[in-house]
Amino acid sequence: MNSAKLFSKSLIQNGLIRRFYYTNRINKDTLYSRISPLGSPSKSVEPELEDWLKNRNSIPVPELQRIIRDLRKRKRFTHALEVSEWMNKKGLCVFSPTEHAVQLDLIGKVHGFLSAESYFDKLKEQDKTEKTYGALLNCYVRQRQTDKSLSHLQKMKELGFVSSPLTYNDIMCFYTYIGQHETVPDVMREMKLNKVSPDNFSYRICINSYGVRSNLEGMENFLTEMENQPHIKMDWNTYAVVANFYIKAGLTEKAIDALKRSEQKLDNKDGTGYNHLISLYATFGNKAEVLRLWGVEKDACKRYINKDFITMLQSLVKLDEFEEAEKVLKEWESSGSCYDFRIPNIVIIGYAEKGLHEKAEGMLENLMEKGKGTTPNSWGVVATGYLDKGQVKKSLECMKAALSLTVDNKGWKPNHRVVTSILDWLGDGWQDSRCGRFRGVIEDSHSS
Repeated sequence: MNSAKLFSKSLIQNGLIRRFYYTNRINKDTLYSRISPLGSPSKSVEPELEDWLKNRNSIPVPELQRIIRDLRKRKRFTHALEVSEWMNKKGLCVFSPTEHAVQLDLIGKVHGFLSAESYFDKLKEQDKTEKTYGALLNCYVRQRQTDKSLSHLQKMKELGFVSSPLTYNDIMCFYTYIGQHETVPDVMREMKLNKVSPDNFSYRICINSYGVRSNLEGMENFLTEMENQPHIKMDWNTYAVVANFYIKAGLTEKAIDALKRSEQKLDNKDGTGYNHLISLYATFGNKAEVLRLWGVEKDACKRYINKDFITMLQSLVKLDEFEEAEKVLKEWESSGSCYDFRIPNIVIIGYAEKGLHEKAEGMLENLMEKGKGTTPNSWGVVATGYLDKGQVKKSLECMKAALSLTVDNKGWKPNHRVVTSILDWLGDGWQDSRCGRFRGVIEDSHSS
């Protein structure tokens, strides 16, 4: 699946890619400032909640709800669920159908639809409303459960729980997920017949359904209809989806027009929107617009995050603009952002894929000298590159570095071809004691 297709898919399935990894430090001691740095799902937030409650005697429910909402936006579903369950367990508020719907959605994301189904079945009848029914439908749709999705939808129709576009959007998403794009407009027609007004997301899913089938006329007709709806406020996402299909079709002028219209609809502080446009211009091969939008984003947003740097670096590497990428890396290093190896790794892997393995190795060595984390996979990629050039000794040194990191990366296995070639090169009579020890380690790793 190419990057343009992935981009379109992410827009349609998620509606809006959420921002995460905030870079600005929060100096004020708040409950959120304590929970926010606990990025790994394996780190429980409950001790922080308990400590805060113990020292403050109470936590306002709206504050907990804001924390849950932000964690969901940042796709930290495990922590969001933990906060929701803790709030319920402590009896800090009586859960309404809205809170139950949020928890049900989180259970589905973290544990799967069967656990969500179990939670729903245990709800009191008065809590089984359109919100909770809709949350369970979303769980079924997300996990491509065809029979359950359609039978649950039928139940909702019988109960009169299809009064909002959310339910129809879920079903349109379902048909998108399973590749039945031609069915999406039929759902839209049913929605209109039932006097339910489509929202922005409804139109965007339909526009996508025509675009993926290369029916640009149908796509344009739906876009025009959407623009003429008095209750619809046009958004940057929709024009970005349209631009993506024009790019794929090679319609340069139409693509540029859609991108410009998308930019006009951006909220000045919407870094996510800028990131999408930067990615599209990179797919388009337009370096000038990528750099221009990066400057605009920095001026407009003031506070930018690791995700912004990731998008920009991916775009520059795609354009083979490594000199500009190194400048952005320096910006990131001086920004006070939390360390995230994914950021320099974009450039490292980019160099390796271009055959510039010395550059890639130099960046890895520099990070290790600074005490920063790297991964065995990146060292392994460079080792493979050296081997392909016939530089077995250099490949050996990179594999040593990779194996030194396997304690914290137990799932990583060295490349079979690289291992075999290095072992053949070392030979049985190799006298260097350090390489002898390495041979034992790599043989153990290879055989396990």
